Amino acid sequence: MELIDGKATSAKIKAEIAAQVAGFVAEGKRSPHLVAILVGHDGGSETYVANKVKACDACGFKSTVIRRESDVTEEELLKLIGELNHDGDVDGFIVQLPLPRHIDEQRVTEAILPEKDVDGFHPVNVGRQSIGLPCFNSATPAGIVELLKRYNVPTRGKNCVIIGRSNIVGKPLAALMMQKGIDATVTVCHSATDNLKEICRNADILVAALGRPEFVTADMVKDGATVIDVGTTRVPDATRKSGFRLCGDVDFDNVSPKCSFITPVPGGVGPMTIVSLMQNTLKAYLNNNIR
Repeated sequence: MELIDGKATSAKIKAEIAAQVAGFVAEGKRSPHLVAILVGHDGGSETYVANKVKACDACGFKSTVIRRESDVTEEELLKLIGELNHDGDVDGFIVQLPLPRHIDEQRVTEAILPEKDVDGFHPVNVGRQSIGLPCFNSATPAGIVELLKRYNVPTRGKNCVIIGRSNIVGKPLAALMMQKGIDATVTVCHSATDNLKEICRNADILVAALGRPEFVTADMVKDGATVIDVGTTRVPDATRKSGFRLCGDVDFDNVSPKCSFITPVPGGVGPMTIVSLMQNTLKAYLNNNIR
């Protein structure tokens, strides 16, 4: 069994990006600029945005966090998005989800210009990704594919089973895994899937992305499979100072001995999601003619 180390891989990619950016700056060009809009004071969102700011620092990017209180109106938020859409100094920006219930997340997502949508959530980017056109790929799926490539996990002709059909992981990952050059045979499973265990046991690559701690057990995994765990659920743990620990969707202790490759939680897919955002921001910067 080989552990797929997303933390080490993301650090390597950030160093690669930083070297590129240093070259641009040495030529007298500005650094890439990523903006994050943070609404309210959700603890998870605060942590995610802080980690994105740290990643920007490591890559040599300029980063800006724009905060709004949870009572911000939808129209005020849309006005801010419009301003960022037309700000030539901003290469890409994200609106950290989730948003307060009185705000329509889909309307907010669609208000972001596709060329600045570095999260890869806009329908235009999702559509272009589905047919293999240049776009900003959704960050988590892109990070998973990058890990598979860097660890030389065979994908051509392999059975890839994805548990979970979300718009930000399951569906876009299925589209990426089917594309030419990756060439996997993909099955997407969900809450209405019959014979789930049997389907999973046929997977060469099994991706768990449903948000249910330790859902994937050893009897669902065939010997020699590659297992990618996207889950990050906080579960109570009195032995931790925080009072909780992060738990994946895979029963790691019992599943890992059967695997050729497996990602841990934390330190697997999570860091790669953030570094994929950095890669998209660099792409947006290059598309912006490196002004």
